[in-house]
Amino acid sequence: MTPHGTNTRAALAETAGKFTAQEPVFGIEQEYTFFKGARPLGFPEGGFPAAQGGYYCGVGSDEIFGRDVVEAHLENCLKAGLGISGINAEVMPGQWEFQVGPLAPLEVSDQLWVARWLLYRTAEDFGVSATLDPKPVKGDWNGAGAHTNFSTKAMREGYDAIITACESLGEGSKPLDHVKNYGAGIDDRLTGLHETAPWNEYSYGVSDRGASVRIPWQVEKDGKGYIEDRRPNANIDPYVVTRLLVDTCCTALEKAGQV
Repeated sequence: MTPHGTNTRAALAETAGKFTAQEPVFGIEQEYTFFKGARPLGFPEGGFPAAQGGYYCGVGSDEIFGRDVVEAHLENCLKAGLGISGINAEVMPGQWEFQVGPLAPLEVSDQLWVARWLLYRTAEDFGVSATLDPKPVKGDWNGAGAHTNFSTKAMREGYDAIITACESLGEGSKPLDHVKNYGAGIDDRLTGLHETAPWNEYSYGVSDRGASVRIPWQVEKDGKGYIEDRRPNANIDPYVVTRLLVDTCCTALEKAGQV
């Protein structure tokens, strides 16, 4: 009656249990791509669509592909009682995103897994498939990530804790420790292009989509809030990513007396 060594949920439960007083909360933005056969949904046969630009949060049948599937998936998640908080079309045709949270570490991870299953199962009814491949189309096309938004009680109440969390993620071997556990094929996506920072460099900044970790402009304005780790791939194990963020940031905040 002990967890298997590969049970990443059990490891998260142990780590999160040490920091419950800090009230860590997550919101995960799950990007994914629909495929019809061997091509992303919306890609013409034997070629490519127009360059990226108008597809992001777009409208119109010339820019948006798969909305019927996306809205059916949203309904299924709501019926299942999941804490899904939004959907939007992404930068590449056929690429979408849904958000789960804000929820505690175990809850957000559990619910993301169920929402993924519902996505694949819902898409099946429409004759398309979904993939969490972080770079489904090579070249000048955006990859697919799982931007992970994170805060603690201290971060939601003051800006010093925001900076402490950001700094802690860049200390010593932490950047590499995190990135190597942020999903398979991370170096294909984190190239420094397409709204990413290079996988082997750590940075943070206000309203900077090219940074490893983004502080939303509203957070700086309000002097409190959350941070967004933009490095995780679409194919992450959420139990691993949330465990690493809780362990690194909450340990640093505890040492700084910001709890």
